Amino acid sequence: MVSKLRAWLDRENVSKDLLLLLLIGGLYSLGIFLSSTFVNIYLWKQSNSYTDIALYNMSIYILQPITFIIAGKCAKRVDRVIVLRAGVIVLSLFFLTVLLVGERAATFNVMLGSLLGIGYGFYWLAYNVLTFEITEPDTRDFFNGFLGVLQSLGGMTGPLLAGFIISRLNNFTGYTVIFAVSFGLFIVAVLVSFGLSRRKAKGHFSFKRIMVERKHNVNWKRITNAHISQGFREGTFLFAVSIWIFLMTQDELSIGLFNLVYSGFSFLFYFLVSRVVKPRRRKKAILIAGFILYINVFLLLLSYNMPLLLLYGAIGGVFFPLFYVPYLSLTYDVIGKSWNAGEMRIEYIVVREIFLNTGRVLSIIIFLLAISFIQPESGIPYILLLVGGGHFVVYFFIRRIDTKTMQPTHN
Repeated sequence: MVSKLRAWLDRENVSKDLLLLLLIGGLYSLGIFLSSTFVNIYLWKQSNSYTDIALYNMSIYILQPITFIIAGKCAKRVDRVIVLRAGVIVLSLFFLTVLLVGERAATFNVMLGSLLGIGYGFYWLAYNVLTFEITEPDTRDFFNGFLGVLQSLGGMTGPLLAGFIISRLNNFTGYTVIFAVSFGLFIVAVLVSFGLSRRKAKGHFSFKRIMVERKHNVNWKRITNAHISQGFREGTFLFAVSIWIFLMTQDELSIGLFNLVYSGFSFLFYFLVSRVVKPRRRKKAILIAGFILYINVFLLLLSYNMPLLLLYGAIGGVFFPLFYVPYLSLTYDVIGKSWNAGEMRIEYIVVREIFLNTGRVLSIIIFLLAISFIQPESGIPYILLLVGGGHFVVYFFIRRIDTKTMQPTHN
């Protein structure tokens, strides 16, 4: 199977672990895209409360970095693959819990968000560390690009299938079906993880030391600041856009169609970007993509019919890959050339996640404050315009990063 995958990808030099990690990432993407968008709609239909949705998402972003710290300590004491497996198991438990609480889910919004945040924390800590360990500079753009392709495939098929099922079944039956399928996909991902090579743990967890490293390493300071800006957009946009579309169309299938268009373009452009954007062009790609993504927010707010919403999705599908592929590769390069990266890679990943989720939580706090003073329907456009420039601002943090310069060793 592995040899066939290598031949199909025309990548004879990639390892078995890299391919299995991509497969796990693909299963994760399909399971999450099948259901995560519709969890917000599920909660909305039960409570009709923006505050409940915001608190659900804030719970995710608060628990995720806390769990990253705990998972980081675990990864220094036990096999990284076990940490990955723990994350997938917790994500499975999240969907199982949603199935069990059913139509009372909105009353457990904080608990559900916390459980999902814990699952994300264990999963993404281990996945990011394994990505760093398994990929090399010459395979990193390929890995990030092809993972983007798999995520796009999940985004194309998952929400459309889920929207179709929900729209055809009565009441909340469709939601029960898609949550059950997601639960099954995560169980399969757990089984696939047993094929990964063991990764022995060693060293001490020095989280505070890498926080202080920002004072010594200007590249590290710039990339972590950039992650606050990235999170500032994501915190609100990750849930507000789906609610916005649902309120406009009152149809879950429309959300699936939107994601089909968005992910269809993402699928194509993740594939192209990973081959076209070379290291010397990364910053220019981030600048162009960040600017277009901010301009695209205006199109979202002016969209009063489905064709305009689909145009917004198509533009996002083109320029998000152009932003994320070089940005992720640049981030890993900065970590790889930072002080004691070989021993402290886990700590670097944890600190990066803390800054990313700081931006997300800040974004939701602004959202909650705004809707407490302004009617949500009239206030949301202004909120989206405020936080929507996050990806564009990223460029101004990373433009002076020099990955050719090695940082001096210090104590």
